[in-house]
Amino acid sequence: MSRALPKYNKGRVVMIGGAAALLVSGAVVAGSALAGETPDKGRSASTYASPGTISCPAVEGSLPAIPASAQAEVARNLALLDTQVGEANKRLVETVGQGGANFVQNAILGPLEDKRVATLNRIETAIGRTAAKPEGLEALAPCTLGGDAAAGDAGNAADDQAGAGQGAEAGQEEGDGGDAGDAGAAGTISCPAVEGSLPAIPASAQAEVARNLALLDTQVGEANKRLVETVGQGGANFVQNAILGPLEDKRVATLNRIETAIGRTAAKPEGLEALAPCTLNE
Repeated sequence: MSRALPKYNKGRVVMIGGAAALLVSGAVVAGSALAGETPDKGRSASTYASPGTISCPAVEGSLPAIPASAQAEVARNLALLDTQVGEANKRLVETVGQGGANFVQNAILGPLEDKRVATLNRIETAIGRTAAKPEGLEALAPCTLGGDAAAGDAGNAADDQAGAGQGAEAGQEEGDGGDAGDAGAAGTISCPAVEGSLPAIPASAQAEVARNLALLDTQVGEANKRLVETVGQGGANFVQNAILGPLEDKRVATLNRIETAIGRTAAKPEGLEALAPCTLNE
């Protein structure tokens, strides 16, 4: 089956190659600049000079023939996938040395995967409007961190765990009842209700919609659990970047699946993504 995109692709490949070259060059320059900074205690200068780079699976080669009516939308979303990786690599350089052992996974790779799932779902939906809908593109969503940063994670984890242990001991010296205070200070996450915004659900879609509605509740529960577990971690934007942002991306992907499930046999609801953002109640 032909997987060729319109003429746009040839130009796009050249543009992407140029962008990738600029991105790598930017990472090298930024890494070199960081190497000259004074590292924090317990960190070597080489740790900060090697943020690594994020690489993601190619998508175009896994697409079927794209109907003419879907080509513009698919092209936009393929370009968005490249933008998302570029932004993640930029954030990787900007946050070198921040957070704990799992910072990159929780604050960069995880959110990137959620964004890619939502974008890949839109590509599937665009093609599926006038042709056989491709399935399983979500398998291409996870990305990996390559370079020196990946090799240095184990050593950094040991340093972070040691620091966490010292912090725990200090907290115990301050007095009992600290855990209860942390739990209270964490607040709770609340998200807009979805069921009331849904149209009549065809019988053929009810099971899938029910599964995804339950998944929305699970996602909020996991986010609230993480909120309690990470009290005091990160900087001023930690909750937004590592919890609320990733939660919104997961909800967008889930809401897209609900729209798609209903749209197979009835009028597809649009705009459910407006219900994705959640807030922190302190």
